[in-house]
Amino acid sequence: MVDRHPDFSRPNQERWLKRYYFSRAVFSLIWVALALSVGRQSPAGAAILFVVYPAWDALANFVDMSRSGGMAINRTQAANVAISAITTVAVFLALGSAMYAVLTVFGVWAILSGVLQLGTAVRRWKHFGAQWAMVLSGAQSALAGTFFIVQSHASAPPAIIKIAGYAAVGAIYFLISAISLHVMAARRRVA
Repeated sequence: MVDRHPDFSRPNQERWLKRYYFSRAVFSLIWVALALSVGRQSPAGAAILFVVYPAWDALANFVDMSRSGGMAINRTQAANVAISAITTVAVFLALGSAMYAVLTVFGVWAILSGVLQLGTAVRRWKHFGAQWAMVLSGAQSALAGTFFIVQSHASAPPAIIKIAGYAAVGAIYFLISAISLHVMAARRRVA
């Protein structure tokens, strides 16, 4: 259930962001492990993983947007929710075509969601600091998306491995962001 009246105090928002970033990191690491095991061995497993990844991103951004003041305050996240939901459908449809189509869809999504994540991180930096890893993550996502599109017709490595590498780097950025917020809060308590 989404809290309709979130507490916008700095400590509560920081706690939320830490939990959010940790949960994003854990999900991505689990997804990567499944991609490298099940996804490499089973085309059906890979297909499910391809659809689940942007669907999770849409859900995670929706929950964070809702917990952080709603759509009016978080327009970049609202756009990210819509783009990730559309991507989920586009990936599902592209699976009926060819892997290059799936990788191209992921590429476009990575570019758009990366730019939107960058915007969200810059906005949050003003209030919470410790967003440098999210800024880098957004920029890296846009760059990775470009590479996905360029490499969409290359057969090696398989698309699931390319996306798994992208997800693993994203997990690291989310983990660094959570740790950075934790360290900042600890320093403030000591000071």
